[in-house]
Amino acid sequence: MAKAIHAMFRVLDEARSVNFYEKAFGLAVADRIEFDDFTLIYMRNGEADFEVELTVNKGRSEPYDLGDGYGHVAVVVDDVDSEHARFTDLGLAPRNVAQLERDGKPFARFFFVQDPDGYKIEVLQRGGRFV
Repeated sequence: MAKAIHAMFRVLDEARSVNFYEKAFGLAVADRIEFDDFTLIYMRNGEADFEVELTVNKGRSEPYDLGDGYGHVAVVVDDVDSEHARFTDLGLAPRNVAQLERDGKPFARFFFVQDPDGYKIEVLQRGGRFV
């Protein structure tokens, strides 16, 4: 059986990205590995073994083109409204909280936020299939 272990994002500015993931999701640097041409930064928190892997390609000065194929990564929280307020207070510019219904019943409450490199992250209310 396969186990998901990390999501990798190519980032332009290590400090800016580490700061975002620390503030937004309480992730901390678990490991930092230097190579000649790039650096890998693994971030996680105590909620899960799943990590965010930030890849910094040395010498890169232009933002990455995310194209039209990237979707998003999702995280689940206990209280989406308080998290939205916290993100707003931190100046992280979250989109408005939205709700999806299915068959007349609530399916998901969520908002999106973008990291400094433009990657979209969905923040979902814990419940139903999102636990």
